[in-house]
Amino acid sequence: MTVETHFGLTPAEWEALALSVRVAVWCVVTVAAPGILCGWVLSRRDFPGKTLLDGLVHVPLVLPPIVTGYLLLLLLGPRGPLGSWLDSVFGLRVAFTWLGAVAASAVVSFPLMVRSVRLAMDLVDPRLEEASTILGAGPWRRFRTVTLPLTLPGVLTGLILTFARSLGEFGATITLAGNIAGETRTMPLAVFNLVETPGAEGSALRLVLISVVVSLLSLIASEILSRRLRRRLGGGRDA
Repeated sequence: MTVETHFGLTPAEWEALALSVRVAVWCVVTVAAPGILCGWVLSRRDFPGKTLLDGLVHVPLVLPPIVTGYLLLLLLGPRGPLGSWLDSVFGLRVAFTWLGAVAASAVVSFPLMVRSVRLAMDLVDPRLEEASTILGAGPWRRFRTVTLPLTLPGVLTGLILTFARSLGEFGATITLAGNIAGETRTMPLAVFNLVETPGAEGSALRLVLISVVVSLLSLIASEILSRRLRRRLGGGRDA
């Protein structure tokens, strides 16, 4: 039995779905460590320019995605400063490849990761960290054994939201990575392409339904983890 008759998806639709998952997974891997670090800095450190850093981190949330994609294209394109350097030193092309889709998704979803981590760390009682310091724990051990375990639900929430946001990314992706079948055509781009194709309404609807289900499950998982964090830290009750 073929894939399309068993699951109701054509090979092209499976290709778009598989690419979307691949990009989303790599997006999560890309933003995990920087997002945790940035969330910790914004939660636990005071320094000149903190408000500016906070604003820069959250700019992708308010910028039109196509503007974000254009700025990334200027930076990571073949003639961009970072793009040309990566190409000449490592032979690595980002623009108009699946790596461009990862970069676009990572930048757009990064604020969600940082915000989730920061809010989770703000709920952790600093006295717990101070107690571990008194007991002889260094900064790294304190973070690894006290701060991170207490904020783990928030970290997981951020990772889930990052994954879901990556699956739905369109504007920045099509600008930086293009809409190349089998290379950069993720589910949102495939839906856009199918909507523009006469007689392809059924395929477009299938991909839309898959996107809705995945996004809904991600939001439910995120809410469950947030409630567990509040229960663990005594900061709230289930609705």
